[in-house]
Amino acid sequence: MNTDAQELQSPPSPSTVKDILDLADPSHIAIIATDGPVLTYGDLKRQVDSLADKLNSIGIGQEDRVAIILPNGVEHIVSFLAVIAAGATAAPLNPAFTKEEFRFCLEDAGARVLISSIEKIEALEAILPESMIAIVTGLDDDGQVSFTSSASETGPRMVQPSSTDDVALVLHTSGTTSRPKRVPLSHRNLVVSAQNIVETYELTAKDVSLCVMPLFHIHGLVASTLATLISGGVVVVPAKFNALDFWPAVEAHHVTWYSAVPTMHQALLHRAKRNAGSEAIAIAKRNLRFIRSCSAPFPPETLIDMEETFAVPVLEAYGMTEAAHQVASNPLGSGKRVPGSVGIGTGVSIAIMDQDGNIEPAGVTGEVVIKGENITLGYEDNPDANRNSFTDGWFRTGDQGVLDSEGYLRLVGRLKEIIIRSGEKISPQEIDETLLAHPAVAGAVAFGVPSSTHGEVPRAAVVLRAPVKAAELVAYCRAHLAAFKCPKVIHIVDEIPRSATGKVQRRVVSAAFA
Repeated sequence: MNTDAQELQSPPSPSTVKDILDLADPSHIAIIATDGPVLTYGDLKRQVDSLADKLNSIGIGQEDRVAIILPNGVEHIVSFLAVIAAGATAAPLNPAFTKEEFRFCLEDAGARVLISSIEKIEALEAILPESMIAIVTGLDDDGQVSFTSSASETGPRMVQPSSTDDVALVLHTSGTTSRPKRVPLSHRNLVVSAQNIVETYELTAKDVSLCVMPLFHIHGLVASTLATLISGGVVVVPAKFNALDFWPAVEAHHVTWYSAVPTMHQALLHRAKRNAGSEAIAIAKRNLRFIRSCSAPFPPETLIDMEETFAVPVLEAYGMTEAAHQVASNPLGSGKRVPGSVGIGTGVSIAIMDQDGNIEPAGVTGEVVIKGENITLGYEDNPDANRNSFTDGWFRTGDQGVLDSEGYLRLVGRLKEIIIRSGEKISPQEIDETLLAHPAVAGAVAFGVPSSTHGEVPRAAVVLRAPVKAAELVAYCRAHLAAFKCPKVIHIVDEIPRSATGKVQRRVVSAAFA
C-alpha cells in the first residue's frame, strides 16, 4: 500500500472507542489481513455496525460481557469493536487455553455470549452453559466477516451511547494467587492509553503498523491496533508471527513500525544476521521509522545490536494490563534514548515508593507506582487485591525500579512472584496447584528462571509421595495448562524450603536451580 500520493490527515481525537470509527475518514484503508481482505475505515465501520446491531437484536448491550476466542485477523478486530459499539464489554481470551482455563475465565467474566469459530465452539460445547449464546464467525466468499448466532432475534434493543467511564474491555491477568485477577478497562482508559502512544511515537495517518502481538493481549489490542486506528493509519494483521514472512510483509505493505516482545525481536535479528547481506536489513532501512519493544525486559546489548543492524531507532517501553498498556517509553526523535531503561512517563505519573508508602527521591530503589487516566480503577470483585495494590491514589505495580534525575525509569526486579515468559504473565501458584492435583505429588513449587530467548521461563520442584518420572509430570501439566504456562523442566527434590511461618520460599528454590 503506497500512501505517498494521498493527502492523509489524522482524524479528531475520540472520547470513546466507538468514536474511533465514527471520526475516521471512510475512504482511507484501515485493515490489511496478509492472508485475507483489505478494509477501508468505511468497510470496517459497516461490518462493526452490522454485528453490533445483531448483538443488540438478541438482547446484548450495556453491562453484558461477550467473550472472544479468535486468532489474529479481521474477524477478531471486527468482533472486538462491534461488542464495544453494541454497548457491551469485550472479553478476549487466549485460544491456547485448556478447557479448564476457558471454563474459569468464561464464568469469572460472566460472559453471556461467545464469539468464535465453529471448530472452537464445538470443541468447547461440553463446558458451555446452556444459557451461553454462541456466535460463529468467519470470512465469506466475498471476504466479508460473517456471523451466525444460536439465539433468535428479539428486535432492536434501545442502547444508550457509551460514556467514557463505561467498561469496554475486561482482561484476566495472572497475580500472586492461583487464579487470574479480572481487570476492567473503561473507554477512557483505552482511549487515553492509545492517544499516549500516538503522541509518544508521533503516529499519523501515513503510518502502517504490523500487528504481530496477539489481539487477546493488551499489547496487541492497544499499541498495535487502537493507537494506529486513532491516528488514521493502517493495521496490517498476519494470522501469527512468523520470522520468515515478517520482512516480505513489511516490504509489501510499506510498514513504518511494529511493536513486539524481545523474543520476536531476537528471532528477527538472528535471522537477519545469520544471512549476511540479508534483504531484511535493506527492507528495514527502506520502510521502518522505529521499532518498539514492550511487555518483557529487553537486554541492552541486544537492543543496541538491533539498532546498529537495522539502522532504525529501537524504543523500549513499559506497559501492563492494569494501565491499559503503556506507562513509559524511550522517546522518539531528538529525545534521549537510554538502553537498559524503559524511558520516561508517557502521560503517566511515575514514582518510587518504599514499603511504608513514602515516595523516594531519585536514585533510590523501591516499588514502581503509577497514576494516570489510563489506569484501571481497581480489580473486579477482589477487595484484597485492591487494598494491596492502591496507596494514596497510586497503583503499586509490584515491579522494583529506580528513577534517575531526568525521570528515566530502570526496572531492577519484581516484588511479586509472577513469571513473565515472552510478555505472558504466569502465576506460579497456578502451576503449584496443577502439580499438587497429581496423586504422586506431595509438594510443589513453581518458579521462574532466566532465559535468553523468552526472558524468563517456568520451572518447578516437587516432593513425591509415590514414584513418578519428571517427564510424566511435564505431560500432566500440558494436559491441564496452556502450553506457555507449562514447565519443561521439573526437579524432584527431598524437601521444599519454607519460612518459619510455613510459607514456601520460592526465591530460594529459584536461586538453587537458576
